[in-house]
Amino acid sequence: MDGTDFIPSAVANPAIYHDGWIDFNKNGVIDPFEDPRRPLDQRVENLLSQMTLGEKLAQLGSGASIPEAGIGNLTSAVRSFPPREGAMRSNELQVQAIERTRLGIPATIHEECLHGCLADFSTSFPQAIALAATWDPELVHKVARAIAKETRTRGIRQCLSPVADIARDVRAGRTEETYGEDPYLASVMGAAFCRAMREEGIIATPKHFVANFVGDGGRDSNEVHFSERIIREIYFPSFKACIGTGALSVMAAYGSLDGVPCSSNRWLLTDILRKEWGFEGFVVSDYGSVSGILSKHHVVANAEEVAKVALEAGLDMELPRTDFFGDPLVRAIRSGMVHSKVIDDSVRRILRAKFTIGLFDSPFVDPEEAERVCGCDEHIQLALEAARKSIVLLKNDNRLLPIMREKVKSITILGPASNEVRLGGYSGTPPRATTPLDAIRSKVKTGTKVYHEKGCSVTLGKYLPVQSSCLVPPNRKAGRRGLRGEYFNNPDLMGKPALVRLDSEIDFDWGVGSPDPKISCDNFSVRWTGKLVPPESRLYEFNLATDDGVRLWIDGKLLIDSWHDRGLTSDQVQVRMEKGKKYDIRIEYYERTGTATAQFSWDCRSEVPRGIEKAARLARRADVAVIFPGMVEGEGKDRASLGLPAPQEMLIEEVVKTGTPTVVVLLTGSPVIGDWINGVGALIQAWYPGQEGGEAIAETLFGENNPGGKLPVTWPRSVGQLPLYYNHKPTGRTYGYVDMPGTPLFPFGHGLSYTQFTYRDLTVGKADEKGSISIELRVRNVGDSRGDEVVQLYLHAKVSSVARPVQELKRFRRLTLESREEVVVHFDVSSDDLAFLGQDMRPTFEPGEFDVMLGSSSGDIRLTGVLNLEKIP
Repeated sequence: MDGTDFIPSAVANPAIYHDGWIDFNKNGVIDPFEDPRRPLDQRVENLLSQMTLGEKLAQLGSGASIPEAGIGNLTSAVRSFPPREGAMRSNELQVQAIERTRLGIPATIHEECLHGCLADFSTSFPQAIALAATWDPELVHKVARAIAKETRTRGIRQCLSPVADIARDVRAGRTEETYGEDPYLASVMGAAFCRAMREEGIIATPKHFVANFVGDGGRDSNEVHFSERIIREIYFPSFKACIGTGALSVMAAYGSLDGVPCSSNRWLLTDILRKEWGFEGFVVSDYGSVSGILSKHHVVANAEEVAKVALEAGLDMELPRTDFFGDPLVRAIRSGMVHSKVIDDSVRRILRAKFTIGLFDSPFVDPEEAERVCGCDEHIQLALEAARKSIVLLKNDNRLLPIMREKVKSITILGPASNEVRLGGYSGTPPRATTPLDAIRSKVKTGTKVYHEKGCSVTLGKYLPVQSSCLVPPNRKAGRRGLRGEYFNNPDLMGKPALVRLDSEIDFDWGVGSPDPKISCDNFSVRWTGKLVPPESRLYEFNLATDDGVRLWIDGKLLIDSWHDRGLTSDQVQVRMEKGKKYDIRIEYYERTGTATAQFSWDCRSEVPRGIEKAARLARRADVAVIFPGMVEGEGKDRASLGLPAPQEMLIEEVVKTGTPTVVVLLTGSPVIGDWINGVGALIQAWYPGQEGGEAIAETLFGENNPGGKLPVTWPRSVGQLPLYYNHKPTGRTYGYVDMPGTPLFPFGHGLSYTQFTYRDLTVGKADEKGSISIELRVRNVGDSRGDEVVQLYLHAKVSSVARPVQELKRFRRLTLESREEVVVHFDVSSDDLAFLGQDMRPTFEPGEFDVMLGSSSGDIRLTGVLNLEKIP
């Protein structure tokens, strides 16, 4: 027998744990399901045969504790614990599951693992979109193995990752969580991630099935109305690839597909996943998506029908807690609405996954190992390597970069993200992290002056904070400007304020923290009062951006009333005002839980804010200025505009006006646009680069790291071009607009280097007896420094019975070449790579000529050829 690897000393009943097996049902004999030597299916069926209906239903649910009947899944049970304590806590929970339930079925603990386990003090790797920008699937596999190891040592055995959705509209706030716009690139990266998870005994859960971020307007979870062809060609391949490399679970999406909620869509969850693809794992809901069948989509009338349609469609487990797969499902079964076979099928799939990952054979973990592995030096170095490789150099006029340290006597570091560690969505607290500012200071030559000023904060949209010069507090003393803030340790503005202070501007992003040590992080409220004095007579537009509720009165009139829990959202109101007149202002705000933001801004640009003015003065004193913008995006934070918030655009514009050479480093998860791009000398997309990102950025600025990342998404010129992607079908008329070209600002696959590469000698072979076609070329580094290049192979059928994309990525390879080094790059493609869905929606190969395109991006094709394939060998 394989036996148990580790048994905690704190088990309550040692008699249950034997040398090589665990007596889960406590009957004193080795049942087939307890015997690691038995075939997997035999173990599953033996356990299933012993289960009562209540115990079966328990496996379909999730929660935070172990009930008497057991539980299938535990939600974020060790997230807030350090590694050692988290491992101990998971052991305690497994002891409860094994010893205090009749059959002792272990519970699967799940967690988010998008770019690092979300539990505290796990290594934070670059965000998923940044990993895609490496175009290095072997590196992604290494990163995923590291994530899986840190996850497993804590006792967490299911990752709600990767995000296999395709980012075809970069307005979607969760673009950062994806591997980009291309189904092939996303498939390769997703497969590498899931293969690593399976190798480490972790249940990978690709999500959100399907097309979750491409609703009208780029809005998350909106309805989707796509043809079956588009779904199959663009949105299915990445999920299928993840399943093909070992994913044992899939998460259903919140949205609906042609009016049918994805969480109760039988065509998706049964016909495609199980019957067509042969998926043997289990399907989980997105958090609360089962309730959405009733409360959002309104396709059923009551809770019992919710349970019926979800379960019968093929959704096996409800997350994050059991609301509909509990009592409502029991009632549905008793009334005959749901057959017991449907229950058995779902339980069978869940148990099978638990046996497959060895949860029954090794349910416990070693806290000492968790402490050794999580955040270890090896993983820190891997995070640094990934950050280096993910950085994309978008623009470098006159070779402004790299910065020559010996020639620079002073450097100014600016921007709201300059002294922050911006990790992106689904990020925990890493064991260590370095800001860009600190990393740059550590690398400049001794004696070099480093000036720093944030200049502004991360606000929303076209608005600037209402500046203190226009705000007058009650009972104003000479020279004092701003609004009186009364802070309460409750969300209802009740009682005596715990803190009263003067806030010069209402421009706060407290994150998960609090406004002051005297104020709690959650469940607080603020009342700001005073007067507003406009600098000119006109119609003003005010913007209040908050998370959660807010109200605004001007001269006693309630103009904004959004007094309810919500994610970060903006409210606007227009008010005509007269220059110099004093208007009474009252703003009330409350924060319930989670992140806290309160920003009061307007469309007034009558003066340059003091912080930006100071930043420009510092830039004028320096040899070079480096600006680090940031933006608001993420889950529930889709964008209507791709521009930087107005204060940051003004910051860049004012710095460029000084004449100081200017570099902009974007710490964002998706493209940003604006006229300011034309004015800066160099532009770097650093994404959310993980805990070691500051170091990698500094290395890149000073030439220690030669950037080699490539864009996994198309970078538009204007939001009006969206959705914009490289692999579009041919148009029936024109690609452009009356007021701008249809081409992107930066194409898919784009990325510059500090060195240069040439391509030559393309040869396209003939198909061998196995149908494989060889394509070769030579790539040479003709520059003076070592660097990376990603060679990209695109194909296109000259003639086909169904219109095909103008380009399709089919292969790629990241190379590292020394100065003057030349290598032969070899690709093999087959007729499968040239096949497509015919008019009958079946995979079809049509012989003929195919364009072969090789280049440094989809818009920078260096070599072209023709592949002639007359028949399938």
